[in-house]
Amino acid sequence: MLYARLLPTLACALSLAMAATAQADEGQGKDGFRPLFDGKTLNGWTQKNGTATYRVEDGTIVGKTSEGSPNSFLCTDRDYGDFELRFEVKVDDPLNSGVQIRSKSIPEKDKGRVHGPQVEIATNGTAGYIYGEALGTGWLSEEREDPKATAAFKKGEWNTYRVVAKGKSIKTWVNGVPVADLVDEKSGMSSGFIGLQVHSIPKNAGPYEVRWRNIEIKELK
Repeated sequence: MLYARLLPTLACALSLAMAATAQADEGQGKDGFRPLFDGKTLNGWTQKNGTATYRVEDGTIVGKTSEGSPNSFLCTDRDYGDFELRFEVKVDDPLNSGVQIRSKSIPEKDKGRVHGPQVEIATNGTAGYIYGEALGTGWLSEEREDPKATAAFKKGEWNTYRVVAKGKSIKTWVNGVPVADLVDEKSGMSSGFIGLQVHSIPKNAGPYEVRWRNIEIKELK
């Protein structure tokens, strides 16, 4: 009799658990990745620093330089710690750009200046290496001379990035080529937002653009 009375309670609990799981998995693919960009709007993102512009065009986020502006960043409203990040990017040749990971913007530090590790986007052979944006550290990736890595980024084309951050380990790939394999002992950052950078430009230069698409993340437990 006791078992019979418990059945409805157990069924209800199971139903609630299944509903919670379904809600948690909403928008998540079979491989565990979730889109950070819906292809139509900038929902879930907020611009920090600078006056560069960001718009959605043909399923891409387009960042456009603004003369006289400091570095600008379009940042996720959520923070991420350990994760695998994938995205595609194409950039005008003269423009340096990047994607911030585990980054912060707080009033107590340089009036909210974005700071943290940055995965480099550039056509000069540094693409995929890790820079310390506004950290005072310079490059976090000290070894940047691997000829296969420095040649991985293709000018004028869409380039596929993969970033895996777990603990102090940050690894990157550009177009399937391993680039950075960093044990991050300098940044002190273990979690923070993802940020799409539009770099400042010299006077009378540009405008230049950088484009991102298929931005997705899988959090690692």
